[in-house]
Amino acid sequence: MIVLDVETTGLIPHKHSILSLGALDLNDPTNQFYEECQVWEGAGVDEDALRINGFSKEEVTGQGSMKQTEAELITAFVAWATDRPQDRTLAAQNPSFDLEFVQAACARAGIDCPFAKRTIDVHTVAWVHMVEHGVEPPTKNGHSAINLDTALKYCGVPEEPKPHNALMGAMCHAEVISRIAYTKKLLPDFSSFDIPWETNR
Repeated sequence: MIVLDVETTGLIPHKHSILSLGALDLNDPTNQFYEECQVWEGAGVDEDALRINGFSKEEVTGQGSMKQTEAELITAFVAWATDRPQDRTLAAQNPSFDLEFVQAACARAGIDCPFAKRTIDVHTVAWVHMVEHGVEPPTKNGHSAINLDTALKYCGVPEEPKPHNALMGAMCHAEVISRIAYTKKLLPDFSSFDIPWETNR
């Protein structure tokens, strides 16, 4: 399984650009990918998105930047992701968002997207575990309110550092999946934090 996180200039894959992509192999979490790029020419840039991921407009538009293009980034990611015989199923907090941006970037770069539509999402994994263990999943405005920070805290891990970084995001997603699916700590960054349902036995 490939756990990933994509940082972008907005929410619309055909309008906005990837800025950074972080990923790791859940079977070998030391095998990680992280790269940044400038926006593709003509891409929209949402100031709210930049506030979340911490990039400046000057950085992302390539003014004085030596960053690679989005096409170069997505080509490198596809090469990294397909250079393994194991399961290439994608996992993330909201994998449809990440997958759609990967698909759009592949199309802009003129390369095939090798990832299937079947994905694993952290939200559902956390929701099911809560229900199975008698914990009422939080809601807001009539909808589930399990975001990444909620899932992390539920698993005994502090909230993700801000501003948001794609590799740290992928690492957080992977840690949640490992703790819930296998009751197993995954990454050294989180090893000092106990798994709540393991210590409460």
